[in-house]
Amino acid sequence: MIFGRSERGKPPVEPVTLKILVAGGFGVGKTTLVGAVSEIRPLRTEELLTEAGRPVDDTSGVEGKNTTTVAMDFGRITLREDLVLYLFGTPGQERFWFMWDELSEGALGAVVLADTRRLEDCFAAVDYFERRSIPFLVGVNCFEGAPRYPIEDVRQALDLDEGVPLLMCDARDRESVKEALIGVVQHAMAYAADRREAVSG
Repeated sequence: MIFGRSERGKPPVEPVTLKILVAGGFGVGKTTLVGAVSEIRPLRTEELLTEAGRPVDDTSGVEGKNTTTVAMDFGRITLREDLVLYLFGTPGQERFWFMWDELSEGALGAVVLADTRRLEDCFAAVDYFERRSIPFLVGVNCFEGAPRYPIEDVRQALDLDEGVPLLMCDARDRESVKEALIGVVQHAMAYAADRREAVSG
């Protein structure tokens, strides 16, 4: 079905649209993830890294990176005829964090990307979503050459609550990214149901 048109006389389906954030540290693969899965050409706000930014942009572990997101990445994926996700990739560097409040407005949940070479870079994102009670999952982006650890070791290193989903993913692979996004939607729905139960109970 194409939006606004019906197939063989069926009434058009009005899709439910959900907003998902993609967060994490600098150079962790947020722009790549949005681009891998978006069915539209992603909107990117990348700029070249400059000498002026060298003292504040820690590129250790991602020395080959020469651009950075300064506002957001935006993409869209239709999971089913009646379910569309809008993806917003947040900027990774601390000096752009003021935009997170704006981007997180109305978000169903978030994917926090992590890199095992720089795990501490995702602490700020984990803390941000925990403090605002926004459901999230952590996706460990499996970079080539990065050390592999048992998932429970990563959970312990990140000090994640048992209820926070943690999975291995490849931000370049469409199916892997879809799995992570479906995981966020399911986790957010379960999280909302638990909160409703707690209020009514």
